[in-house]
Amino acid sequence: MDVIEAIYARKSIRAYKKDPVPKAVLEDILKAAERTPSGVNVQPWEFIVLTGDVLEKVKNANAARFDARETPPPNMWSGGEYTGVYRDRTFAMGAQLNSLLGIAREDREKRIAWRRNGMRFFEAPAAIIIAMEKALGVGQLFSIGSMAQTIALAALKHGLGTVIMIQGVIYPQVLREIVGVPESKELVIAMPIGYPDWDAPCNKIYTEREPLEKITTWAGFE
Repeated sequence: MDVIEAIYARKSIRAYKKDPVPKAVLEDILKAAERTPSGVNVQPWEFIVLTGDVLEKVKNANAARFDARETPPPNMWSGGEYTGVYRDRTFAMGAQLNSLLGIAREDREKRIAWRRNGMRFFEAPAAIIIAMEKALGVGQLFSIGSMAQTIALAALKHGLGTVIMIQGVIYPQVLREIVGVPESKELVIAMPIGYPDWDAPCNKIYTEREPLEKITTWAGFE
């Protein structure tokens, strides 16, 4: 699979087989991902890789806080608002996903259960948390996003799937308590990773993209 094929093949995976992901495979992915570019070579990223009993503790603690309706603290992603076409796109994806899952619009219990599943990393056998020093600030989010995409593409080499999400780090104190992550670190994004369960309805989603002509301005071309 070449790079372009990988870009088209990558999709968000929200259901995984129970098969464990070998440490050597995760190391191979992260070693490749370290080549991700960053502004003036800051390389702001750090990785926390979870599996086994530790990941299960994190899943349980996240779910417990969610069940208790604990309000997550503000994070680097706070403050944005989806309006207009941006709101339309996310609503369309949500509607497609709910249809595949058989969740009716008025079925609040199933909606909550699905959100809770996200707090449990969609039951993936492993997860990669991307962290950085808080002092570096939001200007490093571009580099962190580039890293997440590189990991997602590198994972395809090993037949693995991922999903890039904030749910796994929405309660940062969980990882601070269980893994010992210091307060000086910002837990930016979570990436469940594992072998996709292709029979799961949620993995059959296909999100559309806007036609190139709608989002591109060409200047200086004949």
